Amino acid sequence: MSDVSDSGSMLKKIKVWDRDSGDLLAFSEPRNFAGAVLEWMPSGAKVATVCHGKDENECSSIVFFERNGLERSRFSVDAKVKFLKWNCSSDLLAGVVECKNYDAVRIWSFSNNHWYLKQEIRFLKRDKVRFIWNPTKPLQLICWTLGGQVTVLNFVWITAVVMENSVALVVDGSNIRVTPLSLSLMPPPMFLFSLNFSSHVRGMAVYCKNSKNQLAAFLSDGSLCVVELPSIETWEELEGKEFNVEASHTELVFGSLLHLEWLDSHKLLTVSHYGFSHSSDSFQTSTDDGLQGFYLHEMELECSEDVIPGLLTCSGWHTTVSKRQTLEEPVLGIASCPANKHAAYIQFSRGEIQEYVSEIGISKGSLVQEQLGFSAACPWMSVVLVGSAGLSKQVLFGLDEFGRLHVNGGIVCNNCSTFSFYSNLADQVITHLVLATKHDLLFIVDIADIFNGELDLKYSNFVRISNRKKEENESYINIWERGAKIVGVLHGDEAAIILQTTRGNLECIYPRKLVLVSIINALVQNRFKDALLMVRRQRIDFNVIVDYCGWQAFSQSASEVVRQVNNLGYITEFVCSVKNGNIMEKLYKNYVSVPYPKVLNDTLVGPPQNCPAGNKVSSVLMAVRKAIEEHITESPARELCILTTLARSDPPLLEDALKRIKVIREKELSQTDDQGRMSHPSAEEALKHLLWLADSDAVYEAALGLYDLNLAAIVALNAQKDPKEFLPFLQVLERMPTQIMQYNIDLKLKRFEKALRHLASAGDCYYDDCMTLVKENPQLFPLALQLFTGHTEKMQFLEAWGDYLSDEKRFEDAATIYLSCFNLDKAMKSYRAISNWSGVLTVAGLLNLGKDQILCIANELCEELQALGKPGEAAKIALEYCGDVNTGVNLLVTARDWEEALRVVFMHRRQDLIEMVKNASLECASTLTGEYEESLEKVGKYLARYLAVRQRRLLLAAKLQSEERAASDIEDDAASEASSNFSGMSAYTTGTRKSSAASFSSTATSKARDARRQKKRGKIRPGSPDEEMALVEHLKGMSLTVEARRELKSLLVSLMMFGEGETCRKLQIMGENFQLSHMAAVRLAEDTISSDTINEYAHTLEQYALKIKSELPNSEAFSWRLQVFLPYE
Repeated sequence: MSDVSDSGSMLKKIKVWDRDSGDLLAFSEPRNFAGAVLEWMPSGAKVATVCHGKDENECSSIVFFERNGLERSRFSVDAKVKFLKWNCSSDLLAGVVECKNYDAVRIWSFSNNHWYLKQEIRFLKRDKVRFIWNPTKPLQLICWTLGGQVTVLNFVWITAVVMENSVALVVDGSNIRVTPLSLSLMPPPMFLFSLNFSSHVRGMAVYCKNSKNQLAAFLSDGSLCVVELPSIETWEELEGKEFNVEASHTELVFGSLLHLEWLDSHKLLTVSHYGFSHSSDSFQTSTDDGLQGFYLHEMELECSEDVIPGLLTCSGWHTTVSKRQTLEEPVLGIASCPANKHAAYIQFSRGEIQEYVSEIGISKGSLVQEQLGFSAACPWMSVVLVGSAGLSKQVLFGLDEFGRLHVNGGIVCNNCSTFSFYSNLADQVITHLVLATKHDLLFIVDIADIFNGELDLKYSNFVRISNRKKEENESYINIWERGAKIVGVLHGDEAAIILQTTRGNLECIYPRKLVLVSIINALVQNRFKDALLMVRRQRIDFNVIVDYCGWQAFSQSASEVVRQVNNLGYITEFVCSVKNGNIMEKLYKNYVSVPYPKVLNDTLVGPPQNCPAGNKVSSVLMAVRKAIEEHITESPARELCILTTLARSDPPLLEDALKRIKVIREKELSQTDDQGRMSHPSAEEALKHLLWLADSDAVYEAALGLYDLNLAAIVALNAQKDPKEFLPFLQVLERMPTQIMQYNIDLKLKRFEKALRHLASAGDCYYDDCMTLVKENPQLFPLALQLFTGHTEKMQFLEAWGDYLSDEKRFEDAATIYLSCFNLDKAMKSYRAISNWSGVLTVAGLLNLGKDQILCIANELCEELQALGKPGEAAKIALEYCGDVNTGVNLLVTARDWEEALRVVFMHRRQDLIEMVKNASLECASTLTGEYEESLEKVGKYLARYLAVRQRRLLLAAKLQSEERAASDIEDDAASEASSNFSGMSAYTTGTRKSSAASFSSTATSKARDARRQKKRGKIRPGSPDEEMALVEHLKGMSLTVEARRELKSLLVSLMMFGEGETCRKLQIMGENFQLSHMAAVRLAEDTISSDTINEYAHTLEQYALKIKSELPNSEAFSWRLQVFLPYE
């Protein structure tokens, strides 16, 4: 600062030089600076100084200059400024001012282009107070006096927004600016009304319970002021007004009050300290002797004036100290108990919590040590009620200077910047914790999750998870402006969070989670109108109203919904939004943690009457339509809403809608009932409304389906169809007889059942047309048999039906139809086509065919069955119809039906065939023994190969997993950079198109490869990816089928009949060994395929064979064995 060259002037300039070169960089305009008070902001942005007013009556001002010499801003000061100093973060400016009777340290802050006076601490003039900011702690101020007293003041920012009703209170010098944020979101320095005090405000407390709103403020001159505010609903009348608040009357000296807290509407709890140079008792003439240090005061308030509704009570308050208690150490904070109006929690400097309880008739309250204290000092402390309304409990929340959020002795979050609470219950029981982190993330935490230990699982330790694949629904909200703080929450149905940016502006957001919680709360309380209004205001899917309790339960409550809403516009909007599916299970499943009550749906017997089962849309709209008809008076809007419910049904009920329009049109044409016409829209308006909701072609077809040609023409004209397209067709229909017109309309609309009914009722002359229609639409055959009851006509339809089934290769059904119309020749052909020999021979008997003809047919059937691989059935025909024992026995041997072959041989006493059967059975036994021995060897080889491949695959998987785990523990900067590069690519970059093309090509190639693998399935290729599963499937395919076990048992019995006991024993032992080994190998493979380890001692064929063998007595698979050869156990 330098004088102006003109020596006669008192003006000075501020000059700025470069530190290194000494060059003059800038200078200000000449100003009348007051002394040499000059303070440069540590950030270098501004310079603070003091200037005199333009005349003697004008106050001095603190002026801020930029480094280029230009004035930035200023504010006036009502005293002489002796000293200024910025804190280390450059957001607070403190100064020593000289007043008439005292000196004071004042602290200002800047927000939203306004300077606020936040604190005034008074000292005696003789103390010559000075101060300095802590160079590392921006909120710590160190003051000292000439008398040698050093005071360390630690400040904290307290958000003065009342939690109960979201009223914002801003301290600015001797004023408190009041703004109800629930009524208007006015950012400071704007306000609704102002409370003016006789001195600067140092602290305040607000009481808002049971419709009572009271404020207590402690002033820098040592006085206490109390004001009672009217109900918040009347505050709009106070806009722009200022109210002067008088100090309360008292006979005692309070000292300097700290931590004001209301216990109830007539009690205050506060901490007072005496004996310091800056204490208020130093300025009082009468003091209480012997008071030194900190005291806990309980004050009782009483107002001598009557409270007038709608007005503020700013005077007439009397204050007395009812209880006083000495404190051994400083108090960090006080929080009243929400459940007990005579108690409060007091936090001391190291985080210890003691509960203060006011007892009647005793001069001091009792302090009880609280077990769940904080592990560190928490300047921000709150006590809230959590739990259900009947089982609520008090919980202490505290936030320390390091960002750790403490809850009942534990730490919930390690990087919290601010927090608040939300409640959707009437008794203010808290349901959600709202917190903002230092990384500018906003979390909505269910209180139940804190006590259930689900924070890490649901909220990822309150940090941002940077996955390459972004989560569908994140558990946090990104705060768009860095450093924004939570200042308030709107409770209940408002469900809003108010944030204040670093500039000072206020922003109100509506988190989807809180909005859904408030909507669900309204639905649970049957406040359907409130829920619907919230859904509309917050643009939530309307299906939440239906899906939360289930559409069956909603259908039963639809009458109450319509009665409460009573707004056809809202109801129509809801109707148009209803769709199938459950929105709570898809779109909002990650927002609502409380499971919605599916039980309500399960308890219902079924859908409402006349509602299609399982169709949500039709059932809900039908219920709404009935409710509208019952509770809404007739009006044009009501009729349009009903038409909307019909058009939006699934499928659309267009015919019902057109019938209502037809009734309106008939009333218009009759020109009667003028009052009735006023209660309905015009037919043209209703039709246009229907065409706007539904497809015009569908509406036109529905009009045709009513057989009203005039209505169809009106629909076509309003749908803007070309008359050349529909008018000739309608004219042709108009000239037809009624039944034929209806038949042609049904035929056009593909309503074939109605078309057949109308054509059948037109007369016998249209019989051929009916037959043609039925043949073209075979599903009409049953209906035709009902409509045409004459014998000849019925037989013709049955024969035609049989011909259709024969053409469709459904010979079994065709044969039955032919039999019903006595067409035996075609029935025999149908049975012959499916090789149903019993049916063929039965029909042949019905035809009374000769013996030679039946024998010829039998021989042909026998040959056909042999060719089809059915020797057993061919043997029956050869024996029963052809009488050929040789051929029959040979076929039974081919079919391996040994017991039946022996029965037939002995029945016909054919000794020559006995030896043949014996030789065949011995040959078959030898062949099966060799096959079982070979299969036993294959089972061992396949199992050994499978275990080797499985063991190698498990070792490789373990190696890859360990390598991935090691790689994930190391920070890979190159991978991070590559990820950033990919995330920055546009959807139109060349790389993205190439990648898409490559992806498409790769997909096509993989599909072709899968098709080839499908064809080759069953083959075992060593080293292929499918080798494991192929080996297992091959092992399973080697099992003995039920037919094979039956044949084996039959062979064993026949060998015993022939006296070949030794051969029989060897065959049974070999078959048993093979089956035992096979079943053990399959079970071993199934156990190891689902396991990550293979035990070389437990997973062996021998061990599993023992297990299977122990189960043999109860196993159906081994029932083929003969008891005579079983070993002794």
